[in-house]
Amino acid sequence: MSLPRVVIVILNWNGWKDTIECLESVFQIEYSNFKIVLVDNNSTDDSIKKINEYAEGKLKVESNFFEYSAGNKPLNYQIIKKSDNNCTVSDKQLTIIINDSNDGFAEGNNIGLRYALKHLDPKYLLLLNNDTVVDKFFLYPMIKEGETHEKIGLLGPKIYYYDDPEVIWCVGGKIDWKFARGLHVGNKELDHGQYQVKTHFDYISGAALLIKKELLENVGLLDKKYFLYFEEVDLELKAALKGYKNMYIPQSKIWHKVSRSGGGISKEVGLYYITRNRWIFMKKWAKAVDFLIFVMIQILMAIIIPIYLSIYYNNKKLFLTYYRGLRDGIF
Repeated sequence: MSLPRVVIVILNWNGWKDTIECLESVFQIEYSNFKIVLVDNNSTDDSIKKINEYAEGKLKVESNFFEYSAGNKPLNYQIIKKSDNNCTVSDKQLTIIINDSNDGFAEGNNIGLRYALKHLDPKYLLLLNNDTVVDKFFLYPMIKEGETHEKIGLLGPKIYYYDDPEVIWCVGGKIDWKFARGLHVGNKELDHGQYQVKTHFDYISGAALLIKKELLENVGLLDKKYFLYFEEVDLELKAALKGYKNMYIPQSKIWHKVSRSGGGISKEVGLYYITRNRWIFMKKWAKAVDFLIFVMIQILMAIIIPIYLSIYYNNKKLFLTYYRGLRDGIF
């Protein structure tokens, strides 16, 4: 099988240490026909400087998952601004796009996707979190499956915890329509081969999501109004309406540091968007009965949840953050 072109889109926001570890792991994979588009979402740390030093071979990466390779440095790369829409350079291994604002996970990735679709002629595009490390053989099994089955438009790997490398974080997700949450299948289970069968799920995690170009052309990109959380599930539900299926590929493996940017419900940013986006998502996708049950549950939990989170995480700001998310999600 000839190797189709894959463009890997990675989003960085104040996380250069994670990003260069992710980049180094990708540049060591056993797959030759790929390019990387890295979008920096208006970082306020030294991200651009540090990533530039890494690309030049001046900054060594240390990791428990691989040995740093100096042999492929300096990288063949370019740095451009988001406004450079007419850039046509396509022979670079790595394109770094500097965004002039923090547009969130959804639109930040869209910037990379648009650039790739316009300039790099991919057959597949991979959304990859910057706080991941990939196995050197992770990409080919997903490509092989995608090439074999026309209507499989989204594919994902087995994802382990970075800090506990034999424990599964996610193999796929199921939607709990009553609580408006994604349930990660396999979460916190020690891997002893129980998920070695290719499987279709309600959704594949956006931490590593391989997408066929034709799907994006037919369905569209990520919905930017979500900003953070729920955007990949929304995309996959839209794709399903067009007849596309997703598939979990157990031979493909990566490791994930989990919630390095948003922080989940333990941080104000994560709690706000999770709370808000539940309502946006349910109003768009839920059946009437499920939505009614969801509303009833949210009413019952509207007092309990913010008090509990504020005490449990010892952060009083979470209390009002929850209600801001609730207000903005409803209205």
